[in-house]
Amino acid sequence: MEGLRDRTKRAVRAELARQALELFAERGFDETTVDDIARAAGLSKRSFFRYFPTKEDAVFGELDAMGEQIAQEVAGRPPEEGPWECLHAVLRGWEERINAQVDAMRLVESTPALRTRLLQKRDEVRGRVIRALADRGVPPFEADLAAAAAGAALDAVAREWLRTDGSADRLALVDRAFTMLRPAFLS
Repeated sequence: MEGLRDRTKRAVRAELARQALELFAERGFDETTVDDIARAAGLSKRSFFRYFPTKEDAVFGELDAMGEQIAQEVAGRPPEEGPWECLHAVLRGWEERINAQVDAMRLVESTPALRTRLLQKRDEVRGRVIRALADRGVPPFEADLAAAAAGAALDAVAREWLRTDGSADRLALVDRAFTMLRPAFLS
């Protein structure tokens, strides 16, 4: 059970991330300092670093928690469900949350330092998903391949969604991508 301290920390992290995104949109990523973000949130620079190790991490405020939740959802799916169907169901469920972050996605796409950090964060999330699939009995190599294919599907969905300026039906794109990429080895 989550205590008050954890809820408060999560709320402050979310507020810092929100303030950071607003400032990045207004001034640009490189032009915004940690001091600017902390000041906008009513905190000190030192306090900022209690919540995020770097300025880049403020953009990805909830990605670590999201990765853990995705892995937990993969682990909690019905045992008789195939690994590809499991990944499709879980990741499809996350699309609404991702869909709400079009401004952050545009910022990441236009900022090389953020794109690099996103790749690192995605690798961490993929590692959690691979372990969750392996815990479901999927051999490690196949779990790795399935997670990589699912990641490629989501990357293509994100790029298409950005190309349409957020007007494409993201869930339909996810379904289409998972249908098109269904790995033969998981059949």
